[in-house]
Amino acid sequence: MQRIVRIALVLFLLTFPAAAQQKRAVTVDTHADTPTEYMDRPFDLGAWNTRGHFDYPRMKGGGLDAEFFAAYVPAKYAKEGGAAAFCMKIMETIHEMVDNYPQWVRFAQSTSDIRRITADGRRAILIGIEGGHAIEDSLELLRGFYRFGARYMTLTHTNTNNWADSSTDEAKHNGLTPFGKQVVLEMNRLGMMVDISHVADKTFYDVIEITKAPVIASHSSARVFSDHPRDMTDDMFRAIAKNHGVVQVNFYPVFLSIEVLEASRQRDERLKPAIAELKVKDPSEGAAYQENVKKLMADNPLPKVPWTVIVDHIDHIVKVAGVDSVGIGSDFDGISITPEGMEDVSKLPKIRAELRRRGYSEADIRKIMGENLMRVFARVERVSRQMQNQSVGNAAR
Repeated sequence: MQRIVRIALVLFLLTFPAAAQQKRAVTVDTHADTPTEYMDRPFDLGAWNTRGHFDYPRMKGGGLDAEFFAAYVPAKYAKEGGAAAFCMKIMETIHEMVDNYPQWVRFAQSTSDIRRITADGRRAILIGIEGGHAIEDSLELLRGFYRFGARYMTLTHTNTNNWADSSTDEAKHNGLTPFGKQVVLEMNRLGMMVDISHVADKTFYDVIEITKAPVIASHSSARVFSDHPRDMTDDMFRAIAKNHGVVQVNFYPVFLSIEVLEASRQRDERLKPAIAELKVKDPSEGAAYQENVKKLMADNPLPKVPWTVIVDHIDHIVKVAGVDSVGIGSDFDGISITPEGMEDVSKLPKIRAELRRRGYSEADIRKIMGENLMRVFARVERVSRQMQNQSVGNAAR
């Protein structure tokens, strides 16, 4: 009998590490614009870089298990055409950014992929499309992007598109159009998370009313701290909680601090003539224009804020909507400045430490750092299966 017990104990000890690893919490960041940076100026993702905010060694150093790379489609393509082609180009770039570094990362398309990849000791890369104009008003293109790996789509960017109003552009539809509502429902059916960062307030509430699955804000912060339309109100946080969705806090100081926001507005007004002159020289707003604008901004810096303001936003959302409703969506490589002390992805452990210092339990910290997003993603997958099974059942009748 004792021999049987000893054998059983040995077998348990042999299998326990793998089982524990499968169940361990994962850390997820839902928005980095590194693919845009990589397309503009390719660099070695396998080396610890001093430029930009993200590479794979720094990802490992920051304890980050999964990153959603943004397939960002600039608003100009909504006017000029070619949005879908550009989206495919940047999505293919993301696949190359994974395929060329198999020692570091693997491509993921599901929650089970993320857990399997991280259990194997690597990190997971996923795709989120930024800008609903990428689908060119076509559900067929939306389905194609899903097949190519997109697992969320930000319904708008800075521009109002043909079916949804943006938070930073003229409202033309009073929220979502009937086609916009079809887009949301088709995303539900596919298993693609609906991202309401960048959308107008009315668009947000239309989405909440129509969606059959929890939604995400992939990179948004709290408007109570910075009165920017890109940020979200407390009523929105409560609506997200009721929807069982999650708000991923953005690290951009303009969205984190009213002082920085006001300084940014004053700077924009002050630099209007200089930027207009640059546009005259380069109407297409090409590489030269972009570089000159960056230099203008660098020569006119904004006030600095400490990295702990990120946790202030997390704290506030927890108080308003509960600990199940918040996560992190850094916007690394998509923001011109970061809070002091949060210069790149390797600094993420500071957030965990600060949450601990403020009295959060380890279970709640795991939720905030990734498990809330994983719960939402898993629910979106379940809703997709239910909707697809229902449509198959209806077709069989």
